[in-house]
This record gives sequence, C-alpha cells and structure tokens, in this order.
Amino acid sequence: MATGPIRGGYVGHDFYCDVAIPDLSALDVVYDDESVLAFHHTRPFWETHIVVVPKKHVDSLTTVGADDADLMRRLFVVVQAIARDVEERAGAAAVLTNLGRYQDSKHLHIHVHSGGRLTTE
Repeated sequence: MATGPIRGGYVGHDFYCDVAIPDLSALDVVYDDESVLAFHHTRPFWETHIVVVPKKHVDSLTTVGADDADLMRRLFVVVQAIARDVEERAGAAAVLTNLGRYQDSKHLHIHVHSGGRLTTE
C-alpha cells in the first residue's frame, strides 16, 4: 500500500508508475538503478518499511511472464541486499508482496520491513 503525503489526492491504480517513479525527488530513496527503485514507504506501517519496485510496469507477482525473467532476477537481487541490510541492522526482517484485492497499487511492489507495527492514527 503506498499512501501518504506524497500521494495527496492521487486516485489512480498505479501509484508507482504515475507518481513515485517519475518524481524520485519526493521520495527517501534507498536504491535506484535503470530497472529497480527502492525507497522508504511514504506512510510506513513498521519502524523500518522499504518498498522495492521494478521501474517497468508489472501488474503483480502472479502476472510475471517469461519475458520478465531478467527484471525479476534484478528485482530480487535488490530485495535480497536490502533485506540483508535491514536484518543486520535490526536483527530481523520480513519480505512480502500483496496480491489481488490486498494490492492497493496495481504494480508489483515488495515490502521489506522490520520492527514494531506503527499506529496509523
């Protein structure tokens, strides 16, 4: 879920293609290359909450096709490196993605998180 101050009045279905990737200056970027972007969630649910996305639009994990193989390898190399760093710093990390109606933004995105859940109020 990518909601928060950066989102403002955004009502579309792909926050990453529409807002995040085109305007990196509005993000707290952790990693950026030609195919993958990672940044601190704009409204974190956990003490450490990083989102990793492919810059090319991919709907979700369940729609990845054979032509996405190189991109998925690159994505998971970045996810692994970020998760390793979070685990080393915090002592633990979790990696997750959402599917179907659990996926607020219809663009593959992977959460790397650690620490207690933050209140949403």
